[in-house]
Amino acid sequence: MTRGERLADQLDWYWHKNLRPRLDGLTDEEYFWEPVRGCWSIRPRGTSAAPMSAGSGEWTMDFASPGPEPAPVTTVAWRLAHIIVSCLGYRVGWYFGGQDVDSETFAYAGTADEALKQLDEMYGRWNAGVRELSDADLENRPTVGPERFPMENRVLHVNRELIHHGAEISLLRDLYRWQDRAVPRRIDLPVTGDRASKTYVDSMTLRGCELH
Repeated sequence: MTRGERLADQLDWYWHKNLRPRLDGLTDEEYFWEPVRGCWSIRPRGTSAAPMSAGSGEWTMDFASPGPEPAPVTTVAWRLAHIIVSCLGYRVGWYFGGQDVDSETFAYAGTADEALKQLDEMYGRWNAGVRELSDADLENRPTVGPERFPMENRVLHVNRELIHHGAEISLLRDLYRWQDRAVPRRIDLPVTGDRASKTYVDSMTLRGCELH
């Protein structure tokens, strides 16, 4: 097995065993769900309240440059678009040929199914390209694109990015699934000092979790 194949297999195992199965059954409602106010998302053109928006089609991606601190919470739609374009798409175009991908000209998906098709296509092109990299390719800096690190560094970076953002998307799906199962509970919390030994706290935010 070559180094390129080993690097591809690291991400491919995660893709097939963790990330891609967790995206099965994704609905449009989940895709656009905003767990808090002020989320960044993918929106119909002309409806964004973000400082800037990108995209060439009917749907655009919220963003700002420079990015705000702290960064906004983002929807599943936004995170998938980030993986498709920023993590994979740019580099597929730079390193493995084919049509260049750019956030300003990309046609962002207005449905979950369309986004998953874009993701599958872009991941397939990336993974196939990595498998073909020779040891010399991995040790040298890319000759195309703005990145000035050895190719192996870039491949490992993409592996980290997909694992990181994939975990975020998985958590959002869990939160969406459990959002309506909050149960008000009275929880005993110890109190020190001159106050009573116990106090009662009502919590609607623990979403069914108990303190021990």
